[in-house]
Amino acid sequence: MPKVLVSDKLSPTAVQIFKDNGVEVDYLPDLGKDKEKLLEVIGQYDGLAIRSASKITEKIIAAATNLKVIGRAGIGVDNVDIPAATAKGIIVMNTPFGNSITTAEHAISLMMALARQLPEADASTRAGKWEKNRFMGVEVTNKTLGLIGAGNIGSIVADRALGLRMKVIAFDPFLTPERAQTLGVEKVELDDLLARADFITLHTPLIDATRNIISAEALAKTKKGVRIINCARGGLIDEAALYDALKSGHVAGAALDVFLEEPAQNSPLFELPNVICTPHLGAATTEAQENVALQVAEQISAYLMSGEITNALNFPSISAEEAPILTPFIKLAEVLGSFAGQLTETAIRGIRIEFEGNVAAMNTRPMVAAALNGVLKPMMGEVNMVSAPQIAKDRGINVEVITREQQGAYENYIRLTVMTERQERGVAGTVFANGKPRVIQVKGINMEAELTPSMLYVTNEDKPGHIGRLGTLLGKLGINIANFNLGRVEIGQDAIALVSIDGTLTEPQLAEIAGLEGVKQARALRF
Repeated sequence: MPKVLVSDKLSPTAVQIFKDNGVEVDYLPDLGKDKEKLLEVIGQYDGLAIRSASKITEKIIAAATNLKVIGRAGIGVDNVDIPAATAKGIIVMNTPFGNSITTAEHAISLMMALARQLPEADASTRAGKWEKNRFMGVEVTNKTLGLIGAGNIGSIVADRALGLRMKVIAFDPFLTPERAQTLGVEKVELDDLLARADFITLHTPLIDATRNIISAEALAKTKKGVRIINCARGGLIDEAALYDALKSGHVAGAALDVFLEEPAQNSPLFELPNVICTPHLGAATTEAQENVALQVAEQISAYLMSGEITNALNFPSISAEEAPILTPFIKLAEVLGSFAGQLTETAIRGIRIEFEGNVAAMNTRPMVAAALNGVLKPMMGEVNMVSAPQIAKDRGINVEVITREQQGAYENYIRLTVMTERQERGVAGTVFANGKPRVIQVKGINMEAELTPSMLYVTNEDKPGHIGRLGTLLGKLGINIANFNLGRVEIGQDAIALVSIDGTLTEPQLAEIAGLEGVKQARALRF
């Protein structure tokens, strides 16, 4: 009988789920805080159920000689050394959707509290004052709510806001017009949202593309009197810029559940009367905590008793027999997706994945999941091979999978095409005998390139002198070329250069490359 340790507080119902599934369980909710004791006993267990208090370090994983699965009741897994777990073959699961309603409701609560200045009015009244004229609020009815991020949580916020008779506009590069129509929101660009919104609420992961998305420049584009809510991630808002905008009165108020540094104890924002602060309470309701506890108990039990894998962060849903054969193709699918995803700037309508030759007869589901993960990760951050298909479905992205027998020279061939509002972009690849993925076609242009950690992608007019100009400029910029791969449609038409480089390119360097004669596009790619 498999044995599970619960080292953080989980509900009695969740503990009972383990027992009902034939799993032996030790409920020791304070053990997560005692690293030495946890280290001493962890070798006895096949499964581990945790919340955020237990810190599962490389040292603990090394001592976990029988551990097969770690289940986190909640989303964040910062307290688990996932690379160490992966290296040891331990599945790491989370419960990514259990907190969505609770977080969405908290955002709506903060919006209402901002509109009516409830915390400050409460404090004033408790102090024996009766400042009725001081706390003149605003209605939310007929106001415009600007939604930055329209995923799982953002779409729930939109639904609740529409119920409050608000107009909802949304900025989300992955939101298709059809999905926007289904949600009842208007899809807009960020500058349009900033200019029109009476309230702005953020529901996006923290990645390079979203860091300080509410910057001093962004705040300058907002209408005077805007109110801002953040229940997503600290770092989405430039807190110093927000302080200045609140102090000047340009921003009427802000409600923050998350901060750049947490726990937040000395933020200058605390000094301002028009700021509401809560200590990262987005997921803190009885229902949400119960939901994720029950979900993690079911997931761990299913894996230990039947091998079923759900919401795994570090492993695709494949059997042990399939793994050695599928692994290189899963990697190929992911890098093809990442290639296309890093070049995609507008909303994705559909993704087509074609498998040709021997690979078409394999289990393509984990390869499809890997490809979707590759496409979505550059702009969404918190995506994994399990959640990617569901996220694509939630965003209204049509995923088409085609399998067929070998037709060309390659025994195994995968092509991924991303359809956006403006264009289709396809990239194809294969796996050679050494097991390494190779790109063999980009946008219909044949070429052969091994994908390396740092690359430069350039599309240009095929005219004499371009390669020399590009090479000279890279030399001038101090960028060393490791490999140079070229392809073109026909003489004088479109051409592509895919350059493996040492180091990374900065935005000013990319701008110089893009300014070269004949260059149509220049992008830095990371794999």
